[in-house]
Amino acid sequence: MKLLIRNGRVIDPASGTDRVADVAIAAGRIIGIGSALADFAPNRVLDASGCWVLPGLVDLCVRLREPGGEHAGLLESETAAAVAGGVTSLVCPPDTDPVLDEPGLVDMLRKRAEALHRCRVLPLGALTRGLAGEVLAEMVQLSERGCVGFGQADRPIVNTQVLLRALQYAATFGYTVWLRPDEPWLGKGVMASGPLATRLGLPGVPAAAEVIALHTVLELLRSVVGHPPSASVRLHIARLSTAAGVELVRRAKAEGLPVTADVSIHNLMLTDTDIGYYDTRLRLQPPLRQQRDREALRQGLADGTLDALVSDHTPVSADDKLLPFGEAAPGATAVELLAAVALKWAEQDRVPLARVVEVLTLGPARVLGARLGTLGASLGRLAVGGVADVCVLAPQAPWRVEPAALVSQGRHTPFEGHELPARVRATLVGGHLAYEAQP
Repeated sequence: MKLLIRNGRVIDPASGTDRVADVAIAAGRIIGIGSALADFAPNRVLDASGCWVLPGLVDLCVRLREPGGEHAGLLESETAAAVAGGVTSLVCPPDTDPVLDEPGLVDMLRKRAEALHRCRVLPLGALTRGLAGEVLAEMVQLSERGCVGFGQADRPIVNTQVLLRALQYAATFGYTVWLRPDEPWLGKGVMASGPLATRLGLPGVPAAAEVIALHTVLELLRSVVGHPPSASVRLHIARLSTAAGVELVRRAKAEGLPVTADVSIHNLMLTDTDIGYYDTRLRLQPPLRQQRDREALRQGLADGTLDALVSDHTPVSADDKLLPFGEAAPGATAVELLAAVALKWAEQDRVPLARVVEVLTLGPARVLGARLGTLGASLGRLAVGGVADVCVLAPQAPWRVEPAALVSQGRHTPFEGHELPARVRATLVGGHLAYEAQP
């Protein structure tokens, strides 16, 4: 199909573009960006007047719940939710059931996703077999099947010797290791340590759980890359939650260590006080922390210390949420809310629009880096000749978050009842119109 997106405000941080222009798409690629595209006869015209035309969003943490968690979500429902949120490429963590530690499982997941013709699914392989933290997974075979990196999801590696060997092995092949820092003995609580946790009688997770684990992995990284850094391993810190963690990442980057980091929309916008009276919609991992942590995360995302904003989409079934707070499953439906929540953050903190778009598109694409192959020249940007991944966003379309209106099979979100400022109007993946909002 030949498609013309007409009269939209084209915003592309990669090229510095911010102007009203038409975007012409044919054979799955962008063939022109301008106000007058001669000799282009589209099969369809999408009028984007009053809308922003952005690169397709790249979300670095979306659990699809297949295989093994079909009671909470299906590939069909969660990829549909992704494109409804403007997400054209997503990274799937390896904590499926069974774990993504076998090439055949990765093949199955990718083929199932490709058959749906929605968003692009980029799997993370397991860093260790079964995510048990004892024996390294077959990273080379998993990489050959399309894994863009290797991680442990929310399961820490207790044995630091195994973690060191994983970093050394990854350095040999130029792989990226994805870790959420969490000291296993301190991280067993269900909400952030503090006065509120004490008052509610819930076991807390101190900030030290993240800080100690982050100190450890950064020190191991230094031993692998040397001084100055020389090895090709890259470390991605997933879903930071503390002010001290942000400062450690800032120092590591200033030192020249090959480190990137992200934060979830939940920790960016909410604090532990939002939990109220044991509201299990806010039972999350990592837990929501205090206001000073939230402010540090916001500042770190705005100033470039943190590279990407993620949804941390983890659909949970009703049965697993209708339990006492300490027993409820952590997680929330979020991928549909990513762009709208990001714009609410921008409004509150007066963040430049180019930076907001960057942390949703170009920033996460840079985290993925060379593992994207030829797709790397297109992902997170609007480039003539590049793959046509596009999000058309209506910035002045406020709406109230209601569970019944969500596309995801999961219905639990901490943002239920919140007013958000924008909605996705259309999503194109490789030139294919994967989502279009109903009039």
